[in-house]
Amino acid sequence: MVPFMRGASISRYAEVAGELGLDPRAMLRRLDVDPRILEQPELRLPADRIFELLEASAQAAGCESFGLRMAAARRLSDYGAVSLLIVHLPTMRDALMTLVRYQRMLNEALRLDIEDFDDDLSLVRETMISPTGQPQRQAYELAVGTLFHIFRGPLGPTLKPRSVHFTHAPPADGAYHRRFFGPIVEFESEFNGLGCSRADLDAPSPTADPALALHAERYVATLPYAENASLTAETQKAIQVLLPFNGASIVTVAARLGLSQRTLQRRLAEEGADFSELLNRIRREHALRYLANVRVPLSQVAALLGYTRETSFARWFATEFGVTPSGWRSAAR
Repeated sequence: MVPFMRGASISRYAEVAGELGLDPRAMLRRLDVDPRILEQPELRLPADRIFELLEASAQAAGCESFGLRMAAARRLSDYGAVSLLIVHLPTMRDALMTLVRYQRMLNEALRLDIEDFDDDLSLVRETMISPTGQPQRQAYELAVGTLFHIFRGPLGPTLKPRSVHFTHAPPADGAYHRRFFGPIVEFESEFNGLGCSRADLDAPSPTADPALALHAERYVATLPYAENASLTAETQKAIQVLLPFNGASIVTVAARLGLSQRTLQRRLAEEGADFSELLNRIRREHALRYLANVRVPLSQVAALLGYTRETSFARWFATEFGVTPSGWRSAAR
């Protein structure tokens, strides 16, 4: 299943590219990206094509903060009709869950999850889906930066992060990142996203209006792609959430989705998908991302991928990539 992104997902691309000395349309032609994406925010393109465009543009401009500069220019209205609903919701948690609900409409390649802990900590995790394993540094900085920037404005619920996390290494010059996020940004972390107070996520929004929210929700529900995501997409999301805990077996994933194992297999087959293939693809993507962070020991990488023993992880990795995890990490370094 190829995930797609709306043109609005990279709104402000042309402005930032121009400011950094690039010809945005020339970059689009170079990478065979439909130029209509600059004028048609609802145009949908394969996510990997967008990932490639962002990485190539950052390299051509010699600017590691390319995606973050795009985030700095984003507005709540870039969420399209969903912004009409978000501005009237009662809490920040409601706003985030609305983005989860309408993720197929907004960005099929982005998975958003909220994990609550007992010590007033909530983690807002963002995970990109790339069938071909395209580099995603700029895409992650754009996605995390957009949440950080948009929900600090006067309209709608307010997001007050305690920390900002990226799995990739810090830039050579981190001045722009420090100006954008302040001292709370962390690199080579275990996930991409934000750390927040649970109390802040559940604090009432001063712009909340239940009646207007209901009207907006009824309108949004009539739009294309507003229906629930496919079962394949929901299965991928469940796998990502459960993977560090028990390996995301088909039994536990089916239970999370409220289905029997046989029903899950049958409905995935109807969508042209297979559970084992989905699990293995996600495990491959996560393995390379975790291994790229040299601060995460191999034993922890194994655990994050659902393996109770490092040797089992090493055998799987060697079968998939033709090299041991330590060998891959040494070559990457």
